[in-house]
Amino acid sequence: MRRKRRYLPAPLPQRDGIDPVRVALPLDGTWPTVRDHLVERLAAGPGVIDAMVRDGRIVGADGAPVTPDTPYLPGASVWFHRDLPAEVPVPFSLDVVHRDEHIVVVDKPHFLATMPRGSHVTQTALARLRGELGIPTLGAAHRLDRLTAGLLLFTVRPEERGAYQTLFGDRRVHKEYEAVAPYDPDVPLPRTVRSHIVKERGIIAAYEVADAEPNSESRIELVDHRAGLGRYRLTPHTGRTHQLRVHMNALGLPILGDPVYPVVTGPVPPDDFRRPLQLLARVLEFTDPVTGVAHRFTSGRTLGAWEAYDAWAR
Repeated sequence: MRRKRRYLPAPLPQRDGIDPVRVALPLDGTWPTVRDHLVERLAAGPGVIDAMVRDGRIVGADGAPVTPDTPYLPGASVWFHRDLPAEVPVPFSLDVVHRDEHIVVVDKPHFLATMPRGSHVTQTALARLRGELGIPTLGAAHRLDRLTAGLLLFTVRPEERGAYQTLFGDRRVHKEYEAVAPYDPDVPLPRTVRSHIVKERGIIAAYEVADAEPNSESRIELVDHRAGLGRYRLTPHTGRTHQLRVHMNALGLPILGDPVYPVVTGPVPPDDFRRPLQLLARVLEFTDPVTGVAHRFTSGRTLGAWEAYDAWAR
């Protein structure tokens, strides 16, 4: 039987919705002090670590600051907050669709990442919600790409998060997306697209491998069309990275505003919020694994290129 991983409570509060960093001291360590270990282990440099120790910013499990002479104790842990660079605020609302004692469902705007990663830390749905709702234990049950808008499910209690994440892993959540892309009458729809998608770490674009066993499946339907544009309903049956974007591009119908498919474009300034990707997580439907309640949530957002193309394209 697998033993449950033991999580130590952090002796420092969250800062801007971000947990402190925990550093576990190796059991086989022989450093004379905690300071010596951190200087060797972390890439910050001795001057940075010494300044953090001097300012009392590194603490042990009891919350007491680590001093220059604090002896190294194998198996112990220390905590501290990283200095985070300033981020350009994402100037769009993060709307709460549903909230109870177990879950929070929100309608995420374009350009806001789901969880802290890389250069997006405080300007994420998770960090924002923890602060706005006052729920430091909030955790994401799944994620949306930063450029995709729509419905996101968060859990309130850490001990219940696994049950909700399992819903997604077992494909027991019905998801529908909406997209705006070129209209091509020669592309027969509706249709189910299956392919083998590979997403390599450090490479922006995913790609399909011909003749390989399919690992992704999407249902593509045309809902409406006008002026050379189509509005599409996309129903993924698997959850590969960029799956819907890859499948639409493979049909010759790349989603409007996509900076990766069919061509990776150059980086844009962090304060450029023009022409968002026209992909929206419209519907989220599942039976709550904790309460047994049948939930169906619908995004209230619209896609700008369909509502007012000229304004979106400016």
